[in-house]
Amino acid sequence: MNSIDLTPLYRNSIGFDRFASLINHTLNSNNDAATPSYPPYNIEELEENRYAITIAVAGFTEEELDIQVEKGVLTVRGKKTSTQEQKFLHRGIANRAFERKFNLADHIEITGADLANGLLAIQLKHEIPEAMKPRSIAINKSIASAKETLEHHKDAANSTNENAA
Repeated sequence: MNSIDLTPLYRNSIGFDRFASLINHTLNSNNDAATPSYPPYNIEELEENRYAITIAVAGFTEEELDIQVEKGVLTVRGKKTSTQEQKFLHRGIANRAFERKFNLADHIEITGADLANGLLAIQLKHEIPEAMKPRSIAINKSIASAKETLEHHKDAANSTNENAA
């Protein structure tokens, strides 16, 4: 019996609002070879509701990187603009073009991006709109209406007693 490996779901998602579509995508892909492995990255929880995605982009400059968010998908692209031919005796640093996509949960906002020491760090924040936050509803007790209700009951009881006598 084949077992289903769901690790691609956890590697490429922040939040789980699109969990069903990710499961469907994983089940429909033939193998894990279809999942890109370049460039390597980390997803880190910094604080409650604050996250960071760190991508290893050694050899790329800010001008060669493109970060976009569209319809809940964060896309990071890198393309080398250098046309200068170099002669390598050994090539261990991959400078090939790449595109890496991350599915974002609802209400995840990108707050910034930094490039330092070959690492691109993208900061994210989960902000729930005020309209969607849970809130308490106060129950109003009207003292005047409570007194009127008691007086109404007393009057009704007195009239019943007078009619009985």
